[in-house]
Amino acid sequence: MERGKMAEAESLETAAEHERILREIESTDTACIGPTLRSVYDGEEHGRFMEKLETRIRNHDREIEKMCNFHYQGFVDSITELLKVRGEAQKLKNQVTDTNRKLQHEGKELVIAMEELKQCRLQQRNISATVDKLMLCLPVLEMYSKLRDQMKTKRHYPALKTLEHLEHTYLPQVSHYRFCKVMVDNIPKLREEIKDVSMSDLKDFLESIRKHSDKIGETAMKQIPGAQDLVDFSPVYRCLHIYSVLGARETFENYYRKQRRKQARLVLQPPSNMHETLDGYRKYFNQIVGFFVVEDHILHTTQGLVNRAYIDELWEMALSKTIAALRTHSSYCSDPNLVLDLKNLIVLFADTLQVYGFPVNQLFDMLLEIRDQYSETLLKKWAGIFRNILDSDNYSPIPVTSEEMYKKVVGQFPFQDTELEKQPFPKKFPFSEFVPKVYNQIKEFIYACLKFSEDLHLSSTEVDDMIRKSTNLLLTRTLSNSLQNVIKRKNIGLTELVQIIINTTHLEKSCKYLEEFITNITNVLPETVHTTKLYGTTTFKDARHAAEEEIYTNLNQKIDQFLQLADYDWMTGDLGNKASDYLVDLIAFLRSTFAVFTHLPGKVAQTACMSACKHLATSLMQLLLEAEVRQLTLGALQQFNLDVRECEQFARSGPVPGFQEDTLQLAFIDLRQLLDLFIQWDWSTYLADYGQPNCKYLRVNPVTALTLLEKMKDTSRKNNMFAQFRKNERDKQKLIDTVAKQLRGLVSSHHS
Repeated sequence: MERGKMAEAESLETAAEHERILREIESTDTACIGPTLRSVYDGEEHGRFMEKLETRIRNHDREIEKMCNFHYQGFVDSITELLKVRGEAQKLKNQVTDTNRKLQHEGKELVIAMEELKQCRLQQRNISATVDKLMLCLPVLEMYSKLRDQMKTKRHYPALKTLEHLEHTYLPQVSHYRFCKVMVDNIPKLREEIKDVSMSDLKDFLESIRKHSDKIGETAMKQIPGAQDLVDFSPVYRCLHIYSVLGARETFENYYRKQRRKQARLVLQPPSNMHETLDGYRKYFNQIVGFFVVEDHILHTTQGLVNRAYIDELWEMALSKTIAALRTHSSYCSDPNLVLDLKNLIVLFADTLQVYGFPVNQLFDMLLEIRDQYSETLLKKWAGIFRNILDSDNYSPIPVTSEEMYKKVVGQFPFQDTELEKQPFPKKFPFSEFVPKVYNQIKEFIYACLKFSEDLHLSSTEVDDMIRKSTNLLLTRTLSNSLQNVIKRKNIGLTELVQIIINTTHLEKSCKYLEEFITNITNVLPETVHTTKLYGTTTFKDARHAAEEEIYTNLNQKIDQFLQLADYDWMTGDLGNKASDYLVDLIAFLRSTFAVFTHLPGKVAQTACMSACKHLATSLMQLLLEAEVRQLTLGALQQFNLDVRECEQFARSGPVPGFQEDTLQLAFIDLRQLLDLFIQWDWSTYLADYGQPNCKYLRVNPVTALTLLEKMKDTSRKNNMFAQFRKNERDKQKLIDTVAKQLRGLVSSHHS
C-alpha cells in the first residue's frame, strides 16, 4: 500500500517537472535551450516527456489551425493587395531608377565640387594645424635667435636668462620636433661657451686691475673715497652671477681668490731698486692700496665672493711682507729727507687703509723702527754739516762793527755780556763763527727730529723723549767726534785749540737754552718724570779737556822743535855771557803764546804754562844727561846754566797770571840744584846733608849727579894730557874720583 503511494507521488513529481520543462522550452531563447533538453535526457522518463511534447505540439497545431481558419479571408485579401502593391512597386522602382539616373547625371558636377570642397576643407584644417604649430614654434625660434644675438654682442648674462627661458618654458612645448632636439643638444655647449667667455672677461678684468692698481691706489691715497669708481666691476658681477646660475659659484669663488692671491704676491714683491727714489716706494704703496680697495669693494658688493676671513688673511700677509720689505729697503737709505718723505708716505698709506677698515698698528710700530734709521741718517748728515762748519771756521773771535751786526749774532746765539755791550765798536765776541752755526744746526736737527714724530699718534712725552734722545746722540757722538777730529788734526795750531776751548765753553753754557727750546716745542717740562736730560755739558767738557790736552801736547812738541835746534859745544872751555839763541827764541815763543791764553777759562792757561815749563825742564835735563853726550866741560855747563837762568827768568816774569809766588819756578828746581852743585862744586854740603828733609840739594838724585860727574871726569882725563903734571889738576881729578866713589855708595845704599 505504501509502495503504491510512493510510486504515485514520484509520478506526480515527474509530471510537474516535465510541465516546467515544456514551459521553459516555449519561453526560452533557442540558443539557451540546450541545458533544458539535457535535463530531459539526464532523467529516466524521457519517453513520457516525448509523449507529453507530442501532445503539446498537437494542441498548438489545433490552435494554429483555428487561428488560420479564423483569419483566412483577411489573408487572401492581403495577398491580393500585396500583388497590387508589387505592380505599383515595380512602377515606383522604375521611376526611382529613372530619377536616380537623372539625379546621378545632374549631381555629377556637384560631386566633383563637393570633392573639391572636401579637399579644400582638408587643406584648411592642415593650414590651421600648421599655423597652430608654427605659433608654438615661432617663439622658440625667436628666442633662439635672440640668444644668438646676445651671444654675438657678448651680453652673456641676458643670454643665460634667455637660455633658461628657452630650456624650461619654450622647448618643452615643441619637444617632438627635430629642430628642438638640435637646440636641446646645443644648450650645454652654449652654457659652456657663456662660462668660457665670461671667464675670459674676468681674466681681462683681473689683468686690467693688476695694471691699474697703482692708479687706483694713488687716487685712494689722494682723496680716499671714490677710488673704486675708476674700475668697472661689471665683469666680476656678470661672471659671478653666470656661475651662480650655472651652479658653479664655488668654482668661480675659488678661481677668483686663487688668482687674486697670486696678484697679491706680485704686488707685495718690491722692485730691487725701490729704495733709490721716493717714487719707487710710492708706486709700491699705490699698488698695495689699489689691490685692497678693489677687494674691499668686492667684499661689500658681491655677497660672499670674498669674505672677511679671506681679506684678513691677505692683509696679514701684506702686512708682514710690506714691513719686511720696508725694513730691508729703508736700511739702504742714507738721505734723511728721503727717509722723512718715506715716513710721510707710510703714514698716508696706513691712514688710507685704516679708512677702509684694515688694522695698521704694526705699520706705526715699524715707523718707530724707521725713526731710529732716520735718526742715524740725520746723524750722518749732521756729521758732514759739523765737519764743514769746523773746517771752514777761521778760529778767530767774531768781529762786529755795528749794532746791527751785534744783534744779528746775539739773535743767532744766546749770549749776554754787559761789559762787551758797553765797549765801543768795533769789538769782538769771544767765540768764533762756528759757535752760532753749531748752535743753530743743533736746533735744525731738533726740528728735523720733530718732523718725523708728526702724525705718528705719539704723546707729547714720547715726542719729547725721542727728540732728547736723538739730540743727545747728536751731541755725545756726532758733534763730539767732529770736535775730537778737529782737535786731533796734525796741522791744528795753538791758536785754534785755544779758540776751541773758548767756543766749547760758550756752547756748554747754551745747553740750558737748548733744553728750553725743546720744552717750548713739545710742551713737556724738564721736571717731568722720565724726561731725558741733555748731555751736551759732558760733550763740551770732554772736547774742552781734549783741546787742553792737545794744547799741552802741542806746546811740548813746539818746545821739542826748538830743542832740536840746540847746538851745544860740550867740550868748550870758553865761558859764555848770554843764553843760547834757540832758547831765547823758545822763550819768546812761549811769551807770545801765553799772551793769547789770557781768554782761556779756569786754570787752563796756568796748567798749560806749568806743563810747558815742566816739559822744558825735563827736556833740558835729558839733553844734559843723554848718552850721546859722553864728555862735557865746565864751560859747557856754564853756558847751559845761562840757558836755565833764562828759563827761570821767564818763570819769574809771570807769563800767565794766577800763579802763587815761585810756583812756576819750581818746574826748574831739579836743574837749578844740579847745576848749582856742579858749578859751585859744593860736594861736601851735598854729601853731608844727603837724606835730610831740608838739605840744600834735596832735588839732586845721586844717580843723576854720578852720571854728569862721569862725563866731567872723562873730560879731565882725555882733554888735559898734561894735567897729571899739574898738581891742582891732579888734586881735582882725585876729588872727582873720591866724590864719584861716594856717589856710588849712595846709589848702592839707595837701591838696597
